Amino acid sequence: MNLLSIGGSDPSSGAGIQSDVKIFTKFNVQCLTAITAITSQNTSNFGKIEPVTKKILENQLESLISDFKIDGIKIGMVYNSEIIKTIYQYFKKLDIPIVVDPVIKSTTGGMLIEKSSIIDFKKYIIPLATIITPNRFEAEILTKAKINSKNKPEKIAKMIQKMGARNVIITGLEEKNNKISDFVLEANKKYFLNDKKISKINRGSGSIHSSMALYGIIKFKNIKKSLEFAKQVTLNSIKNSKRVGKGFEVTNFDELDSNRIELTKAIEDFTKIKNIFESIPECQTNFVFSKHKPKSIKEILGISGRIVKAGKEVIVAGELEYGGSKHVATALLSVNKKYSKVQSAINLKFRESTILKIKKMKWNTYDYDRSQEPENIKKNGSTIEWGIKNAIKNSKKAPDVIFHKGGFGKEPMIILFGETPEAIIKKIQKLSK
Repeated sequence: MNLLSIGGSDPSSGAGIQSDVKIFTKFNVQCLTAITAITSQNTSNFGKIEPVTKKILENQLESLISDFKIDGIKIGMVYNSEIIKTIYQYFKKLDIPIVVDPVIKSTTGGMLIEKSSIIDFKKYIIPLATIITPNRFEAEILTKAKINSKNKPEKIAKMIQKMGARNVIITGLEEKNNKISDFVLEANKKYFLNDKKISKINRGSGSIHSSMALYGIIKFKNIKKSLEFAKQVTLNSIKNSKRVGKGFEVTNFDELDSNRIELTKAIEDFTKIKNIFESIPECQTNFVFSKHKPKSIKEILGISGRIVKAGKEVIVAGELEYGGSKHVATALLSVNKKYSKVQSAINLKFRESTILKIKKMKWNTYDYDRSQEPENIKKNGSTIEWGIKNAIKNSKKAPDVIFHKGGFGKEPMIILFGETPEAIIKKIQKLSK
């Protein structure tokens, strides 16, 4: 994936181009860059800005466009009207995702766009946006209206959408009960994304959010999923922020685990599936996601407890840990040894009606008979490994499903497999229709 970041250089690497290179590299993305301005700043103070000339910006863009297939673009700091109009001319007819991060002011106090250029920003840059990601302050500057009881977030977002952006997310809207929310306005729907407020002032969170929104829209091809993913990555980076200088902490994604983020999101989606409580077995459910070619269950992420049902409610009891699951992780490990692309699995309640649906959809389905289990296997406690290996022993295609009908004192079970947690969710959604 080749993503182009257009923005300012931040010598402290807290935001701007340097931040984008770091975060995109973390997700195995080739980060192409076009610098619009050189800034002098650190974690405490903002110094000077020197915008690049139109000629050098054009030369950067031409050199990239002539050599690379660009999958998406993020537009950050643009600073003046000449830069704004140059960017517009190059990308006005381009049909790829563009995320606009309307950076107006640095956390350390510097203005990142000339006030006289905001009109041109609204005229030329906002209409390029597949998604625009202003925080509350930026949204108010762009619309010249305060978000309050009279001007709800929806009204402000509609004003920005009328400027030409297809999808608008206003971030950092504080609510009661220690909550922080983002308001999203798509073409035909609106919603809030809510989470717990993290009481930290830091540098770089807006930059990470917009970068991950771009990555997400290409990966998931869905606005809501891309923004949920971006929010999770951003919150993770804020929680792990570090004091690297004398001033504000800088968002940190050295500890970022993309597997954890993807599985967390999938578990949340799982709990929201209508009537999913009916698919939770008596032994409860676990949902796992492995590293590439895991050598043991210690390299497979799972819930240390279980996903449990309480009446018609589904609750996640436990934390995500590597080695947190034993049985489902062992099943996945056994499949992965033969089909290395299969990296996720979940166990569900066995029902004949579910098996009939699966067979009608012609999924790759295998099973094993626990009554055939050798005594030495029962004594050694490696039943799952034995069963899965037997089920796929003669298989030529990776399994979507492996099931067994139980045994003496053993509950029958269905295990779904997929390359990613998202693929698992899509299968469960098909089964739930």
